Amino acid sequence: MTKAVVFGTGSWGTTFAMILAEAGTPATLWGRRAEVVEAIDRRHENPEYLPGVRLPDSVRATTDPAEAMEGADFVVLAVPSQTLRENLAAWSPHIPPDAVLVSLMKGVERGTRKRMSEVIGEVAGVPANRIAVVSGPNLVGELIRHEPAATVVASEDDAVAARLQEACHLPWFRAYTNTDVVGVELGGAVKNVIALAVGVAAGMGLGDNVRATLMTRGLAEIARLGAALGADPHTFAGLAGMGDLVATCTSPLSRNRTFGENLGRGMTMAETIAATRQTAEGVKSCESVLDLARKHDVEMPITEVVVGVVHDGMTPSEAAMLLMSRTPKPERYGV
Repeated sequence: MTKAVVFGTGSWGTTFAMILAEAGTPATLWGRRAEVVEAIDRRHENPEYLPGVRLPDSVRATTDPAEAMEGADFVVLAVPSQTLRENLAAWSPHIPPDAVLVSLMKGVERGTRKRMSEVIGEVAGVPANRIAVVSGPNLVGELIRHEPAATVVASEDDAVAARLQEACHLPWFRAYTNTDVVGVELGGAVKNVIALAVGVAAGMGLGDNVRATLMTRGLAEIARLGAALGADPHTFAGLAGMGDLVATCTSPLSRNRTFGENLGRGMTMAETIAATRQTAEGVKSCESVLDLARKHDVEMPITEVVVGVVHDGMTPSEAAMLLMSRTPKPERYGV
């Protein structure tokens, strides 16, 4: 029987463990906090992140990484992207020799500008054909109610992607395979940055024209960066591109959209961070996304102003003025 371990007891990690278990893949959750682990293991509930949600009996939990990974076919990583390197270095001695490492994370590492699959390969010392990523329009608030959804499971190895697809495919959760790991990861990481911009606009009281403009021009930025890194352009028209972008930019369940909305309403960064219980990946990844773009000479004006607002003290009004006063260009350029 196929088994999985999920490192991270946050809302997405716990939900994906639930999906795996319902699909017939028993899952063990690893967590650092003993009280959360005990609640999952004994009561089949994560009271911290998913209160009131009953988890399948085949989901258990532990604080011991070696115990968690024993016999695992899939090692799923669902920690904040900027903590992956340190955590994985501690866990990697326990990884089973043939296990596939699966990233649920949507970020770009600060400093190195590496995608999560690149960090995994480097730290764990595993080849690309043992790495997979999962990304798509997967808002936890809907998934825990078993509302229909779809996602993309990507690996350079078709057979690995197919195995992971089978491990998490459900009547209400449809998984599609893809071999474009670069495109799938970029779509997931950069859409968080664009969602911050859309949230700021919404918080300022700006209308649907602005939001639609930011989303479509944001998709153009993702595609330009993807082209520079060798991604398949078709990926960005799919679930991991446009699909995830639309969900994250429009839903009140989106952490990044909500974070931006609070900034647009006039809250300070400190106030917004205090009001946000969970990680908004775009806040920390926007700088590394912009660094990656500059390394490859890719123009990303929306990402630039998001960095300005989030990290450099730029006001939302100044950001809007900068975007609207840019030199006119053809709709398609830089690709």
